[in-house]
Amino acid sequence: MTPVLQLLLLLAVLIAAAKMLGLASTRIGQPAVLGELLAGLLFGPSVLNVLALPFFSDKHLGETVSHLAEIGVILLMFIAGLEVDLGQMRRAGRVVVFSGLSGIFVPLLMGIAVALPFGYNPVQAAGVGMLLAATSVSISAQTLLELRVLRSKEGIALLGAAVVDDVVVILLLSIMLALTGGTGAGLVGILWLIGRMILYLALFGVLGRFLIPWLLTRINRWPISQGLLAAIVVIAFIFAWAAEVVGGIAMITGAFLAGIFAARTGFHRPILEGVSALTYGFFVPIFFANIGLHADLGALRGNLVWLALIIVIVAIVSKIVGCSLGAWAGGFGRAEALRLGVGMISRGEVGLIVATLVVNNGLVPPDVITVAVLMVIVTTLATPPLLRMAFRGRGEGMATAAVGD
Repeated sequence: MTPVLQLLLLLAVLIAAAKMLGLASTRIGQPAVLGELLAGLLFGPSVLNVLALPFFSDKHLGETVSHLAEIGVILLMFIAGLEVDLGQMRRAGRVVVFSGLSGIFVPLLMGIAVALPFGYNPVQAAGVGMLLAATSVSISAQTLLELRVLRSKEGIALLGAAVVDDVVVILLLSIMLALTGGTGAGLVGILWLIGRMILYLALFGVLGRFLIPWLLTRINRWPISQGLLAAIVVIAFIFAWAAEVVGGIAMITGAFLAGIFAARTGFHRPILEGVSALTYGFFVPIFFANIGLHADLGALRGNLVWLALIIVIVAIVSKIVGCSLGAWAGGFGRAEALRLGVGMISRGEVGLIVATLVVNNGLVPPDVITVAVLMVIVTTLATPPLLRMAFRGRGEGMATAAVGD
């Protein structure tokens, strides 16, 4: 087969398997991302290793799939920016900020402390810590919805803390990638990097605030098919490209920023519907399957087995401790703070995005991606039953309560 035919066949198989296993995952009460991950593991070196089969002979096939997966990361982070309500986050109070920040730095520090004894240097240990800092509350939100407590004070605070977590983790990761990947050294190099970041944020902040609404309004009037969707994809790609070229920060930061500005226009709904269809119908299953294609559970041997086991335990404990302490310091009672902490355990797609970036940029060895996949699977499976236990006896269908009341 020609390289194009090989690519078509591989993409068809990966997308179909990801969606079918995602469906099966939802049927047993788990998020679709778990099934999509398992699809990649099934076709990756852990089980079938399809890229080693004779009829997939194109040596660039895996690289092409990885490039498509990176586009999926950019679009995912753009959608994450679309979902951010800055006003709601400001109104949510100090519980959200405290729990979000402590839920980052406690896992980060615990991850560093775990990695150092296994022979990782400080930069690599920080990369491992970043794997634990991310959070993804989609499965928690679904569980709280089923328990009819999503609009309780813990539920509202949980959603707000997740936004703080995502924003700060993205910024920290961008700064970390820039500092470790740049050629500048010493104080001058750091000042130059900071200057580039400020320049990018200022320039594209102004463009996003004023140009995007004007541009989308004009394009929406043009008699061209899907002009609005095409324009927003171009904007997301330019913001992502410029983030690295101009600002020296990660592409995901630019895509996330583009999403925040796009959400402030009058086209939030059609943008979200269009980009979501493109992203979740094509790019996201490729992204999650690609993670599995590069994760080899058979490589977990020796010290890596112990690292994986400890990382999984620390991933669960660090989020509960960090977020609970922050919520308690912000004004929650102990039981309320514990429930919020449990709801922040799941890493999901955000953890996979962070894992992909730290591995692809050389912050950690490639075998860490397998540890990250295992951590995401376990934390995703553990969150619903732990949440149900945390809310047991509290009562369901409670009236809406504002954070900090």
